[in-house]
Amino acid sequence: MSEDLTPLTRRRGVKPSGKPTLKTIAQMTGLAVTTISRALNNAPELAQETRDRIQKIAAEIGYLPDRAALRLKTGRTNVISLVLEPDEQIYGFGSAIVTGLTEAMRDTAYHLVITPHFRNVQPIEPIRHIVRNRMADGVIFSKVEPFDERIRFLIDNDFPFVSHGRSSWPDAHPSVDFDNEAYAYGATLRLARKGCTKVSIVLPDSALSYTEHLKHGMQRGAAKMGIAYEFAADVNINSPTDAIRNYVIKRAKRPDAPDGYVCASEISALAVIGGLADSGMVVGRTAFVVAKQASPLFDQFQPGADTVHEDFVDAGQRLGALLLRQINGEGPDGLSYIDEPKFEWKD
Repeated sequence: MSEDLTPLTRRRGVKPSGKPTLKTIAQMTGLAVTTISRALNNAPELAQETRDRIQKIAAEIGYLPDRAALRLKTGRTNVISLVLEPDEQIYGFGSAIVTGLTEAMRDTAYHLVITPHFRNVQPIEPIRHIVRNRMADGVIFSKVEPFDERIRFLIDNDFPFVSHGRSSWPDAHPSVDFDNEAYAYGATLRLARKGCTKVSIVLPDSALSYTEHLKHGMQRGAAKMGIAYEFAADVNINSPTDAIRNYVIKRAKRPDAPDGYVCASEISALAVIGGLADSGMVVGRTAFVVAKQASPLFDQFQPGADTVHEDFVDAGQRLGALLLRQINGEGPDGLSYIDEPKFEWKD
């Protein structure tokens, strides 16, 4: 049975002051410092009751490991860094990925640290900072480009990482991705079978790998079904929602307007649906939309669109699990995962 902290400290006459250390916990428990260290690192050879008791005491007295000392002793920091842009957090991607990552790191010695990447800074800079200062044992990042210099830098420096998205580098590297080509292909087939004669898509930034995947999927689907297609001009999924909405309204006024849209994100889908409605079209009857859905929020608007689920929580779990395996010495071969879209249409 775990012992309560207050009676324990009274009985041993220990009054933690200053910054608690491993020695502090050892004095409070009567256990060796090495045992305390192993318990805090979830050493499997120790009884679960002992680990729980020591970890409870450490939490209650506010013990935090000395990262600098740990790095000098073991070469590790027990930190995993997730590089995020502010908009990734706002749109729910970041919070879902963090949920999955923390689940993957449960019962390990690792802690998650968010490293911000601001838009006026080159994407490579946060990665260089982490690697050169050994601020983490591994790093996770997204928005991958076909020949992403972050991936080249990390491979060349033999630094553990997993990317959310695939690159075109010939070197094998750990990654987790959603099959966006299969998604766009299946969504285009769906729209054609609904009666659409021309489909469109608001794409991500043109530099990103999955932009090309989405393009190829729509092109293949349109060719198979014998319908026209186009890629929305002047806007992308990171454009302000008003800009996307106005683009759709303006496009709907032309005689060759699309009657079907494939959407690569929930936010852009809501803007597209709003633009179609403002143009006098009824989604589900005179125009059709297929959207990627990552949260239950989209359903609350009852927009009449077909949806395909992309599970970012699961992606976060897989990113964390693959990175831990790489940190523990596994090579990059076999450390990649592609999530296949599940088409469950509501007819």
